[in-house]
Formats: sequence, structure tokens, C-alpha cells
Amino acid sequence: MPPNDVSTGAGTGSVTEAAAETATSPAVESVTADRSDGQDTLDLRLPDELIALLAATGEEGEDRVHGERGGTGTTTPTRDLTPPLTVAPPVDDLLDNVGGWGPVTTAVGVFQLVPVRVERDLALISRWMNDPAVAAFWELAGPEAVTEAHLRGQLEGDGRSVPCLGVLEGTPMSYWEIYRADLDALARHYPARPHDTGVHLLIGGVADRGRGLGTSLLRAVADLVLDHRAACARVIAEPDLRNTPSVSAFLSAGFRFAAEVDLPDKRAALMVRDRALRAVL
Repeated sequence: MPPNDVSTGAGTGSVTEAAAETATSPAVESVTADRSDGQDTLDLRLPDELIALLAATGEEGEDRVHGERGGTGTTTPTRDLTPPLTVAPPVDDLLDNVGGWGPVTTAVGVFQLVPVRVERDLALISRWMNDPAVAAFWELAGPEAVTEAHLRGQLEGDGRSVPCLGVLEGTPMSYWEIYRADLDALARHYPARPHDTGVHLLIGGVADRGRGLGTSLLRAVADLVLDHRAACARVIAEPDLRNTPSVSAFLSAGFRFAAEVDLPDKRAALMVRDRALRAVL
């Protein structure tokens, strides 16, 4: 199981884990703490959609808490990255047709999430996963078959996680996983709400890190989620608390530091982008 730490390239930060200065702040909420407004109180009732999924598959669900880290590797533009917009989303699409969200203009250029196609994208993503700085966190180094298994686990699953290339100005330069946090194993570790949507990010090239790209793209992707998923009130992320640059990038992108969460492989910072606060953060 890859750890869940985002490296977004905020400021001058690196992918190396650093001690999180905010971890001891009294403003940080514990997920076990009671709150008078009841907003984030723990509710362990399984979402209705998850119950339906389990009934349909006869399984107990996948323990997938994916990681996200910045990687390296030279990126080369590939052809035919934009999916046909005439293809209707599946009736049971749990993420409202990520591939049809289309491009968006950001402060750093035109950006689009393009769902991964293994035959087209495996070599590039595997190269990123084999960068030592990435491999330490994602644990997907090795032959292409290792990365392929990780991708196919999502592509051939029930649709609760969609792996994507992040294409900036026509060049694939990042890897993303857009997932249903409320249907993920992560939901066992924080007070999930229906349709919470999670984001994992890996910046592919060294040249693309440390200059604020991560912050700009995180804000753009969170906005895409909120624009295209009307039922989603929050975008969620869980970078490692020790990764100060990553936490800083999320804060700069309009996320708030909601709590510290103990996950199986790390102590994470629960980052939340609220639809209700979208205009002011």
C-alpha cells in the first residue's frame, strides 16, 4: 500500500519528508475531539453507496489509501490525450465522468486531467515511480509490471478511483488520482461525509517542482471537482504531516488543515477544501 503523502512543489520545498511545523499547533483538530457544532464529529455509519457496492460485489471493499508524491523524469508530449467528448459517462460513474471535465485555464497555462490508458502511459508513469524520491513514498519502484498492477487495480475496479495524467500546455507532467474518499479505506480514519472526493498528486519532472506549480494545479483540480460534482461539498487530501512543503501547498490552494489522522502507514494532515469557503480561501 503506497503511503499518502503529496509532493506538490510548493515554493522551494522538496519531496523529502520534513518535520511539520504545524503538527503541534493547538488549532489542529484531532479526529477524536468533540466539537460543539457537530460539524466534524465521527460517524462510522457506512455510506449508502458503499453498502450498495459491497452488496453488488460480495466483497468487503479495497483497502486502498493511495499515496501521492512528486517524482522526476523527462516528460514528452504524447498524442491523442484528450478523450472524445461525445462519449457519455457510465450510468454508475461514481466520479461524474472525470474524463469529460475538459481543459481549464490556470495561472500556469491550460491544464487538463486525462484518464490513464495503460498502453499509452505506462512507461512514463513507471519512470516517475522509479525515481528514488518518489519510490521512497509510493513504493511502486521496479519493472513496469509493478506500476501496471497499481493502475489496473483502479481502471478495472468499480470506479471509485480514477488515475489521470495532468497535461499542462499539451505536455503530461503530473500523475493524479481522483477518488471517492467516502468509499475509500481512508473513511475509516476521519469523519467522512457522502461524496467526499479525494486527491492524490505526483509532479513528474524535477524542473516542475519548487516553483509553485503544485499550488496552482491543486486549486485548479479542486475547482474542477467542485464544478463537476454537484453532490460533493468537500475535497479531501492527506499528506504526511512531516511534509511541510506539501501541507503549505494545500493551504495556499485554499485547503484548511482540519485534523491529524493516524493512517496505517503514516500520521497525516487531513486537508479539506470546503465548497462553502471556496470564494474566500
